[in-house]
Amino acid sequence: MAEGSRNRLLKEEYYYFENCPGCKMERHNQLHRGFPLRQLVMISLVLLVTGLPISGLFPFLYFMVRDFNIADKVEDIGFYAGFVGASYMIGRALTSVFWGMVADRYGRKPVILFGIVTVIIFNTLFGLSLNYWMAIITRFLLGSLNGILGPIKAYASESVSEEYQALALSSINTAWGISLIIGPALGGFLAQPAEKFPSIFSHEGLFGRFPYFLPCFCTSLLAVATLIISLWLPESLHMHDENVPSPYRPYEAVEDEEQIGACDGNEETQTNTLKELPSKPSLFKNWELMTSILVYCIFSLHDMAYSEIFSLWAVSSRSLGGLSFSSGDVGEVLAITGFTLLVFQSSLYPYVERIFGPIMVSRVCGILSIPLLAIYPFLSLLTGAALYIAVTLASLFKNLLSVSITTGMFIIQNRAVEQHQRGAANGIAMTGMSLFKAIGPAAGGSLLSWSQKRQNAAFLPGPQMIFFILNVIEAIGVLLTFKPFLVPRQN
Repeated sequence: MAEGSRNRLLKEEYYYFENCPGCKMERHNQLHRGFPLRQLVMISLVLLVTGLPISGLFPFLYFMVRDFNIADKVEDIGFYAGFVGASYMIGRALTSVFWGMVADRYGRKPVILFGIVTVIIFNTLFGLSLNYWMAIITRFLLGSLNGILGPIKAYASESVSEEYQALALSSINTAWGISLIIGPALGGFLAQPAEKFPSIFSHEGLFGRFPYFLPCFCTSLLAVATLIISLWLPESLHMHDENVPSPYRPYEAVEDEEQIGACDGNEETQTNTLKELPSKPSLFKNWELMTSILVYCIFSLHDMAYSEIFSLWAVSSRSLGGLSFSSGDVGEVLAITGFTLLVFQSSLYPYVERIFGPIMVSRVCGILSIPLLAIYPFLSLLTGAALYIAVTLASLFKNLLSVSITTGMFIIQNRAVEQHQRGAANGIAMTGMSLFKAIGPAAGGSLLSWSQKRQNAAFLPGPQMIFFILNVIEAIGVLLTFKPFLVPRQN
């Protein structure tokens, strides 16, 4: 038997089963090498409705907590707001591994559909929150019952051919970029509609009594449309009955088998070779996976804390070191930022990653983020148009660097495991990331509240302290991207 043909055959470990959705998708990807537009659009749409509830509340969260009258002092609003953001991540951390295991057992599609239903229900209830504790409970349930983010990353790498995997995974952050456009825009412009548009919305009406319901309601309507479209989402998980032989095999493997048969007539040996199934080694012993997850968690902690701090800091008064922005101003800045992320992720990132690799891109972006963050506290010295332009540019570059880092970590994690463990691997990553992101808003809000009380301190007064702490976290993440800690799997 020719050695090259035998090696090719050994790589194809599965039969193609007629009723296996994963086999059908794999066969389709092998036979149709064109640009996977339909898959990318579906992935992006699902990620969009998942990201909107996360990003949409930042412009109005400060005012929502203020209206709950739970904070005794204005400086304490950030402290209480942090726990609203953290409750979502705590819920997600507790259930991400479970949803990953469900996705590996029953498929990616059921978890995705159930997650969208969760968004529809609990995002709507969050907008109707009557008090602080109802807001925390609905956010917690939204996070714990929505298991989309882990399985959708596995789905993105499985639904396209290998040459488009980097693009498919970057489409996850592209969708996040779109959510950073639509989410803050909805939250900033549609919150408190009775005050902003008194001729349209009455103070005695539904949107007057629940001033933060309208942006949540719009997000839920989009989720309903996405749920209907997702009913036609093809499954990507292999579901084999190993006791039933099937004539369907991978397209390339069938060609090689014909060549092998001409050289070796031992059909029984070939069949036994094909039927070998991959083992399932412990994911916790996979060094490449676990180290990439830890680095991902460090950067996620930084990014979530930054997102919480930026919005709260921007709407704080200048006497507290803030910028005195309105919710609409914050929404505009984040919307412009999100549009730039969309352009970069969909056009430039795949080429940059192909040239330099995901680790180098993440490392350089982390290094560049440190001096950028250091200038944030001094932006409050500006006024007028100069302040708005400077804040928009700083936010734009900061989020562009952050999203490039997380995309690199996505690629490394999904290349570190085989398909039959990818859902569980992404579930572990989501659990770790959610735990760290749960710390981010709570710690960020508390630290911002503390820093605003030390405006006259001799060492790093006011907001300088909070941005210094963010830079320390970023520096730790950068250090962990070097060998021998973070080493990618060689395919």
